[in-house]
Amino acid sequence: MKLLLDTHTLIWLAEADSNLSQAAKSAIEDPENICFVSLVSFWEMAIKTSLGKLDIQTPLDQLKQLIIENGMEILPIEIEHTLLVAKLPFHHKDPFDRLLIAQASIEKMTLLSKDEKFSHYDIQLLW
Repeated sequence: MKLLLDTHTLIWLAEADSNLSQAAKSAIEDPENICFVSLVSFWEMAIKTSLGKLDIQTPLDQLKQLIIENGMEILPIEIEHTLLVAKLPFHHKDPFDRLLIAQASIEKMTLLSKDEKFSHYDIQLLW
């Protein structure tokens, strides 16, 4: 199964936060699954940390190294992803999350997220 980690999922994984569900952790650790982290998440974290709206213990360069060391793949942002964002209903207004939803849909990935608003979209969710 192809898994796409939501931004908070990546942070909680890196920081061994108890908010990470056991189901999400098990899916990430399953060697049969391929884990992806979107550039959207790095963009979101970079913007929010620079604005003082996100306080994370793990610096972004260390998060990048963690992804590499754990065999995760970076999902680039493609034009097709952005085109789908324009067509999505506005159940969710956050631009970063809308792009993650589009990526999960187009790439046929299961999105690992606690965000209940994602359930309003036609994507596979796991939490």
